[in-house]
Parts: sequence; C-alpha cells; structure tokens
Amino acid sequence: MSGTLMQLSAEPVERSTRDSGPADKLGWHLATKAYTFRDITLYETVEITQALGLSYFELNPTQKLSKENPVNTDQTLPPELRAQLRDKFAQAGIRVACFGVVKLTADEKADRRIFEFAKELGIPTLVSEPTADAFDLLDKLTAEYEISVAIHNHPNPSPYADPETVLKAIAGHGKRIGACADVGHWTRSGLDTVECLKKLEGHIISLHFKDVDENKADVPWGTGKSNVPGMLQELHRQNFHGVFSMEYESKSGPGLVEELKASIATFDKEAAILAGKAK
Repeated sequence: MSGTLMQLSAEPVERSTRDSGPADKLGWHLATKAYTFRDITLYETVEITQALGLSYFELNPTQKLSKENPVNTDQTLPPELRAQLRDKFAQAGIRVACFGVVKLTADEKADRRIFEFAKELGIPTLVSEPTADAFDLLDKLTAEYEISVAIHNHPNPSPYADPETVLKAIAGHGKRIGACADVGHWTRSGLDTVECLKKLEGHIISLHFKDVDENKADVPWGTGKSNVPGMLQELHRQNFHGVFSMEYESKSGPGLVEELKASIATFDKEAAILAGKAK
C-alpha cells in the first residue's frame, strides 16, 4: 500500500450533504469504482463512499477486502467472507451495481463461478472484455442468471476501443449483452465521446465515467477534453437510466477525494439543469 493512500485511508473524509434528487429523477446513479481506490481496501473504500454521499458501487476483482483479510474481492472469496461483504454493504446502505472488469471466455465452468458470485451478492451487471468465442455462452448465462454483461473498452489497441467493434461483437446476441462505455478511454484513443455515445444508443448498460486532459490524465469532471456537459446532454436525450461509475486511474493520495467531490458537484449541477431544477 502506498504511503499517500495509507495517509488517505487514515484520515476521515468529511461527510457530504449531497442532494441526489435531480440525478435520481433522471434515473442516474453515481457509483464508486473500486479501481479508483485500488491501493486501499474495499472496506476503507466503503467508508469513503458513504462520506461522498454515494450509495452505489462497482467492485473490482483485484481490490483487497480488508486489512484483516487482504484477499481479492472476486469469485475466489470464501463463503464466510462473502456473507461478511454482503453485510458490510447492507449496513452502509450501498448497492453493488457492477463487478468488473472480469475475464469471461468460452470456459463455461470458469464463467459460471463469476456469475454465481455476482448472483450471491445481488450484482446485476458484469463488466468485461470477453473473448470473441464467448458470446454464445454469454447469451446462455445472461438469460439463466438474469445478469447483464457490459462490454468495456480500453484504449487502442484494445479489441473494443471503438464503439463499432462493440456493436459488431454484440450484433445478433441478447439484450442483456451491451456496452460499458469508458468515456475517458475514448478520449485517450482520440475519439469524440458524444459521437461514440450516439453510436451505442440503446446498448449502453453502464459507464466508467471520467474526464481526461491533453496529457491523458484524469481530471475533475468538466475541466478536461471529454466534454462532460455534452455527454450528459446526450445520455439525457437517449433517456439513459443507469450507473455512472466514477473512475480515476492516474492519480492517488489525499487530493483524490477532493477531485471526486468536485466531479460529483459538476455532475449534480448538470443533472439539476437537465432535470429542470437548476440551482
């Protein structure tokens, strides 16, 4: 664990008085992306999530559960720790909306372990970059478990970097297979985020939401090159209802929470405008 993030986890975060009403009216839910806090434990991240005024969460398979049990929070988690994890989220009033990015292939036994883990924790969406031969099996598993799979895009040369490749991959498959739009990675790939969202209309299940500057670094929403207002306007036009997972990849330390607070404020301001309740 890095010194800066140990410092972050040790210092209490001032509790937010966030008003999520306008976002709720739009059907928009801000979630903590566990990868943002990958250098501290999930249990510490839950406390920060509460302090930020967020009630949704996206698990990351490699984040450690707690200081007492520094094991991955994935399908290898033993039953007693799964029960403990469910209780932790329930007591915090936080819903786990997504789990990813997870590895899904044509190996049915391995995939089922992931789906069973998600079912046990009540997680409705898996975020993945499946292998090309996995989609027929995913049709079967998404229908059986009633759990969606959202195809995530890393930057070029990822096989799903461009929305066109995602559309080709999901063509002819069930409606439970769609897109997890990582908008920052589109910016990093030199793509227009709003045009990408337009291409995926009707197929977006969730988002890894971020803003990126000219150096491809994460910055507070609305201060970078990803066109946050334009994206939110487009998602409103599409009548998108779902989860925006807040993800930072290039920063850490105590200043990270302050940047997340600034991003939440921008999101809520834009949601208020779009909901007809401009502050």
